[in-house]
Amino acid sequence: MATGADERPERRRNWQEVLVTVLLVVAALGTSWSSYQATRWNGEQAKAAGRANAIRIDAARAQGQSQSQSQVDVATFIAWADADRRGEAAVADFYAARFRAEFRPAFNAWIATRPTTNPGAPPTPFAMPQYQLASRDQAERLDAAAASSTAKVLRDLQVSSNYVLTVVLYAIVLFFAGMSTKITNRRLRWILAGIGCLVLVTALAWIATFPVSVDI
Repeated sequence: MATGADERPERRRNWQEVLVTVLLVVAALGTSWSSYQATRWNGEQAKAAGRANAIRIDAARAQGQSQSQSQVDVATFIAWADADRRGEAAVADFYAARFRAEFRPAFNAWIATRPTTNPGAPPTPFAMPQYQLASRDQAERLDAAAASSTAKVLRDLQVSSNYVLTVVLYAIVLFFAGMSTKITNRRLRWILAGIGCLVLVTALAWIATFPVSVDI
């Protein structure tokens, strides 16, 4: 029959085995969860990258439209200015009637500054604050949206990398927990198990700060 002195080391060993079992189970589950989340966030990153590319295409299209409209405005204004300089009022009115709707407010405001007699007047209607292009504003909004989407790509990529790093931490836990079962020295077994616990708690505390992506 085992005495009380003999039972204490056996009891300690049993507790150590329970601790190691818990470490192995939690680390295995954590590895599965982190691997799943890393895959999910890689998918989120890919979707965000696709959205960013689509937005950039729309921004480029809007920018091209803005440039084309500006070229039309410049061409018709130059034609008007040449006709006005030559005193061909009918021709000047012909071109003025064909100004684009977005250009006309800037042109009228510019004319109101009496540019031919006022040295302080803006050189052209294009310097007037009234000259606004909806396509240019749209391009700027899309550029900002593309930048935001690109930032999300980087954030999602970082989250995925963090989850992968936790898999490494869980592997360290599995290593120390497994090694503790191979060591005969009781104190060393507890030290290895303790290190495994410390790494596991650190990993769990860190992963608690991560966002979660779940798709059912």
